[in-house]
Amino acid sequence: MKVSGTKKRQLRVKRAIRVRKGLHGTSERPRLVVNRTNKHLFAQIIDDTKHATLASFSTLSKESKGTPFAKKGKESAKKIGEEIAARALSQNIKSVVFDRGACKYHGLLAIVADAAREKGLEL
Repeated sequence: MKVSGTKKRQLRVKRAIRVRKGLHGTSERPRLVVNRTNKHLFAQIIDDTKHATLASFSTLSKESKGTPFAKKGKESAKKIGEEIAARALSQNIKSVVFDRGACKYHGLLAIVADAAREKGLEL
């Protein structure tokens, strides 16, 4: 696969492809995708068989606006993990596959995963 752009971007895309090639979300066990940018955090639960997003929450969500959780940080990561777990459990989703993308399972991504586990979601 040819990826245009800088070397840093090429390595990031290759890393994401390497992580995702073994992950596939099903109806029984959808994929929990966590994405982070310089300012925000995003979490989605995706069913790859139906090509549909089942639940999502981020620092840009309506519920987050005007609160201390509107920016990227440890408290926001914990809130996102708790909220995405609550939304998944409300749809009878008890187990998910964690997709970290090109990022390391460290820092904010680990906080999101731990908070989701504490709320009862199996990763």
